Amino acid sequence: MEVKQYSSKEYDVIVVGAGHAGCEAALAAARMGQKTLLLTINLDMVAFMPCNPSLGGPAKGTVVREIDALGGQMGQNIDATYIQMRMLNTGKGPAVRALRAQADKADYHAVMKDTLENEPNLTLRQGLVNDLIVTDGVCRGVITATGACYEAKSVVLTAGTSSRGKIIIGELTYSSGPNNSLPSIKLSESLERLGFKLRRFKTGTPPRVDGNTIDYDQTIEQPGDKQPNHFSYLTPDSAYVKDQLSCWMTYTNGATHQIIRDNLDRAPMFSGIIEGVGPRYCPSIEDKIVRFADKPRHQLFLEPEGRHTEEYYVGDFSTSMPEEIQLKMLHSVAGLEHAELMRPGYAIEYDVIEPWQLTHTLETKVVKNLFTAGQMNGTSGYEEAGGQGLIAGINAALRAAGRPADFTLGRDEAYIGVMIDDLVTKGTNEPYRLLTSRAEYRLILRHDNADLRLTEKGHELGLISADRYQAFRVKQAAITAELQRLANVRIKPGQAGVQELLAAKEMAPLKDGLLASEFLKRPQISYQDVAALVGPGAPAVDRYVQEQVEIQLKYAGYIHKEEQKIARLRRLEAKKIPERLDYAAINGLATEARQKLTKIQPETLAQASRISGVNPADLAILSVYIEQGRIAKVAK
Repeated sequence: MEVKQYSSKEYDVIVVGAGHAGCEAALAAARMGQKTLLLTINLDMVAFMPCNPSLGGPAKGTVVREIDALGGQMGQNIDATYIQMRMLNTGKGPAVRALRAQADKADYHAVMKDTLENEPNLTLRQGLVNDLIVTDGVCRGVITATGACYEAKSVVLTAGTSSRGKIIIGELTYSSGPNNSLPSIKLSESLERLGFKLRRFKTGTPPRVDGNTIDYDQTIEQPGDKQPNHFSYLTPDSAYVKDQLSCWMTYTNGATHQIIRDNLDRAPMFSGIIEGVGPRYCPSIEDKIVRFADKPRHQLFLEPEGRHTEEYYVGDFSTSMPEEIQLKMLHSVAGLEHAELMRPGYAIEYDVIEPWQLTHTLETKVVKNLFTAGQMNGTSGYEEAGGQGLIAGINAALRAAGRPADFTLGRDEAYIGVMIDDLVTKGTNEPYRLLTSRAEYRLILRHDNADLRLTEKGHELGLISADRYQAFRVKQAAITAELQRLANVRIKPGQAGVQELLAAKEMAPLKDGLLASEFLKRPQISYQDVAALVGPGAPAVDRYVQEQVEIQLKYAGYIHKEEQKIARLRRLEAKKIPERLDYAAINGLATEARQKLTKIQPETLAQASRISGVNPADLAILSVYIEQGRIAKVAK
């Protein structure tokens, strides 16, 4: 039966999908003063965590802090709902340290939903979007399954794994979004009609077991940290949760691996049932057993899903095996011999937009005023989705306000910038996951300095309040003052406590006077050591200022080298390339370079340099055309 369409309200910005990308997009647009509508298939799945009930980790944790520094919500939400917090890689340098939190899944959803419901300018509504309203190549609204037509000045799509989703458990397959929610089928068909290139990806999730049936004596406890840590710069140390829940570690074994090998003919990813490309860095357990056949065991984490449930997530045990095989696999693992299965693991296939069809603002090149974010852009993970959602929401709001929708972050400014540049410049053949190794300037892009990098930008956008901005400025001033003080105070050999400190640390005695800033650069010396010798500074320097002073001094040489590289990058970024350039008319370009440049349509010479297949000779030719002003002769 054909559904009768009817006109509904008009909005400035419409966001489709209320996962982690959609929540950030909608909140950003509303907080920037735009009348915003957030449509979701199911109000009970707002900010839902269908997979791992956690946020953070290497690179990902930095993204959560970047979202917070720009005025986003994810950091505040996890700080209000976590059940465990840990700092990872504490034995390594600051470039790879990362905060990770276990979330109370139900509370995370409830607190985010409450935030959305009480945000001025924001309307949260349940509805399945089937089609886009597009006229003259410009998106002007959406049409829902019930026939409601909502018009807007800009639209953000964050449909995630619901996009023509298909769940797979052994031989069983059925159309569904994550966690047995409704799939979004007609929206994908609408995008194809508009000319978008789509492809199929696959992700998966492990079984959930009853915590009452786990034998914890056979596992290794993983408690939270006692030292206060937070994702949001707004969260005070006094709010740190003391009664944290532990996670538990166990391992697969030879018996587990044999059960999997004996049933590979029933594994959908090997039997041909699964067609989508899965994540390289989060493979299923059956994939691990095949790819790493020499490994005698694989690490597993048993993670509580909340304070008010006994469900435990079996981390690193993602599988789409038949349910009875999943039970055998679980019961072969130490501590899980009698575990009761509460939910089976499953794989889910879904549609993604080829991300090279986007600009760095996340506006599509195919349809104007249409932005996309999250897993439908080819990424995996809540954090990657949230970061994209924030950028898309900001630009959608700018467009709706009649301002240039040109807010972007460079590779030297944020992990969010690294991710988006990777997507739109290189595309992705598999679910994209952020890694510290993807960032050329990771000593600059640390988790501890996200506010110093991005709060100014958030304030300019109107996403950072005046009070928060003032507190940030006070912190900035305190860091500067302490760095200057230590650069002007000398530590002398005869000074009380100096030689005793060095002896205790098994260091050579001090023979000549040394600036405190130079003394602190020694690997064994901490800020507290220096402060004990020269005083802590005035006014009192808190531990976050101390952290910045110590890192900036100890790594000054390395930071300076990265800043020099960034300066060269910015010179290339300044060389803009006109839109819709006809690369076929530029003599001397290699065939592969011409094809890739035509497909990607890079915005700057720096972006062109990062395209696979574009070599230095091609860049030199392109640079000459730009510098000599010959570009107008070849542009369409």
